[in-house]
Amino acid sequence: MRATVIHGPHDIRIEEVPDPKVQHPTDAVVRVLNACICGSDLWAYRGVAKRQPGQRIGHEFLGIVEETGSGVSGLAAGDLVVAPFMWSDGVCDFCRDGLQTSCPHGGFWGEPGSDGGQGEAVRVPHADGTLVKLPKDAATDQALLPHLLALSDVMSTGHHAALAAGVTPGATVAVVGDGAVGLCGVLAAHRLGAGRIIALGRHEARTAIARKFGATDVVAERGEAAVEAVRELTGGQGAHAVLEAVGTEESMTTAISITRDGGGVGYVGVPHGGSAGVDIGQMFNRNVRLGGGVAPARAYIPELLADVLNGRIEPGLVFDRTVGLDEVPEGYRAMEDREALKVRISF
Repeated sequence: MRATVIHGPHDIRIEEVPDPKVQHPTDAVVRVLNACICGSDLWAYRGVAKRQPGQRIGHEFLGIVEETGSGVSGLAAGDLVVAPFMWSDGVCDFCRDGLQTSCPHGGFWGEPGSDGGQGEAVRVPHADGTLVKLPKDAATDQALLPHLLALSDVMSTGHHAALAAGVTPGATVAVVGDGAVGLCGVLAAHRLGAGRIIALGRHEARTAIARKFGATDVVAERGEAAVEAVRELTGGQGAHAVLEAVGTEESMTTAISITRDGGGVGYVGVPHGGSAGVDIGQMFNRNVRLGGGVAPARAYIPELLADVLNGRIEPGLVFDRTVGLDEVPEGYRAMEDREALKVRISF
């Protein structure tokens, strides 16, 4: 089969790789219908996050179950499924607590020895605990597939940020970052009933999506200017809940600084810049809470899926380009050069 591999900075290739096979009784093999490129994949593309030459890449996909191991009981060949961006066994203490990202038997697609999501098929460990079954007729619904695919990571991650920040009905929310996760954070805050949502972003195509998702205000400034702008919009107080979806020192500093005293920051941007942006003294003096981390997407997908199926949310609007497998290297370049927000891969 063919799949996406990374050989070094800005070196993405489509290569022949071994066909996935059931290796353990709890495995399933999924033929991929849709996958996508994540903003976090760009850290590897840039060479900031190290990868082994020839390593598989990609962690968001949905597809059709082709084969299951003898220990899989909840799935069968022909089922349409979506995979969260990490696999988990579904039965350990952490999984039962809804923190599947801490599963001791879990893992991340594309790590050494595992299949990446940007390929024609994927071996899924612990299939019963990992995969979420979708309506079979959705497999041919080209309008619905992007929204279902977004559940695998970006919508679930935006939702995690909103919960961690403590978004409540009527609250004023600010979202730092206008990538796909930040935009889904806007949608998540709107879904949870936020009264006012301030989106921090300077790219008009992206802030247009933010407004469609429920943003009431847009702040294009950065750094201290952004802090001043948000403070001015909120009568000098800041936002009750701030979603941080970038992961840099500047974005974290901004997020904490625009949080209202007694408010919370939900951080989900993959950290690139250490903890220098976390001013414990400022947080202590103003009673600012900090929560977040890796989103347990498997815990959120069933709830969010219901709202996708009933049309309440359309997170797939973050996909602004669709490519075939051969065009994936160009998709990475387009996202790196900000010519595309988020690229979907159709097989």
